[in-house]
Amino acid sequence: MSEYHPDYREDIESGTEEDLDEPRLYKVLLHNDDYTTMEFVVEILQRVFHKSPVEATQIMLNVHKRGIGVCGIFTAEVAETKVEMVHHLAKKNGFPLQCSMEEA
Repeated sequence: MSEYHPDYREDIESGTEEDLDEPRLYKVLLHNDDYTTMEFVVEILQRVFHKSPVEATQIMLNVHKRGIGVCGIFTAEVAETKVEMVHHLAKKNGFPLQCSMEEA
């Protein structure tokens, strides 16, 4: 029925390789304020960023002492979603907690 042509296979295989750029990554940051409780920050870190209690506490202390803390590094879409989730939960609970993202 069909004949085997190894030359065709070479053409197909070499034509499918492309150089794909890695997606840009973004740091998601929490910012210190005078009103958001430490307990709420730890809760956000556990719920939104899936940090262990120990990791969440360490990041919260960085936010408290340095004014800012890195929650994680994500692709743009994931980082944007996490920032929106933090703002939504903070507003819902009456806190002015700010979250931002910047290129890693």
